[in-house]
Amino acid sequence: MRIMLPLASVRAGIFALLLLSSTEAHPSEHGAAGEFDYYVLSLSWSPTYCSSKSGRSDRLQCGFGRGYDFIVHGLWPQYHSGWPQYCAGADGPLPELLVTGMLDIMPSPKLVRHQWEKHGTCTGLSSDEYFALTRRLYDGLRIPARYIDPGRNIEVSVNRIVADFAGTNRGLGRDMMSVQCGNRRDRAPLAELRICFSRDGRLTTCGANEQRQCRAEQLVLPPVR
Repeated sequence: MRIMLPLASVRAGIFALLLLSSTEAHPSEHGAAGEFDYYVLSLSWSPTYCSSKSGRSDRLQCGFGRGYDFIVHGLWPQYHSGWPQYCAGADGPLPELLVTGMLDIMPSPKLVRHQWEKHGTCTGLSSDEYFALTRRLYDGLRIPARYIDPGRNIEVSVNRIVADFAGTNRGLGRDMMSVQCGNRRDRAPLAELRICFSRDGRLTTCGANEQRQCRAEQLVLPPVR
């Protein structure tokens, strides 16, 4: 026997499902500083950015002889699904010395300031503590030798780059990383490698936010110039 539901009930159910799906793995416009589940340290491949239209006009990061490979895109507090951003109650403008002190691993003052405003304000840390933690987590990682200052294109699979980092860093499992490259399925430039850390700075399994990752058969890493 088929049970016929009122049309209004069907519409309400559909709306509820759409509302639920729209809130999964999406940012929260506002969050309470210090309330989150884990961190993502996002490393971007600088030559990918430098080969873009924006990068070609960025002399600080992409000028001849700059020689950046992996740089820090940001340190992001995450919920298990979704993330907070632009939290209230933060410090005032970043001190200039703090900004310039990060340029060796985040070679853009605009990037440093943006990461603090969007992500750092949600950690519950002061700006000094946030960038000190960012540096400590980055300095604690070992970049596999093949990705240090390469003079020509590198082409690897997603599994290969994950295995390279896992093999070079003790305790770093495959479920603690996520590779991002856009939507192409054949060959795609590497955009980011995301590595997950617990709130106390130890390597940890990533949450749902990092489950959507690169599906390309081959990653292309442009050379460092």
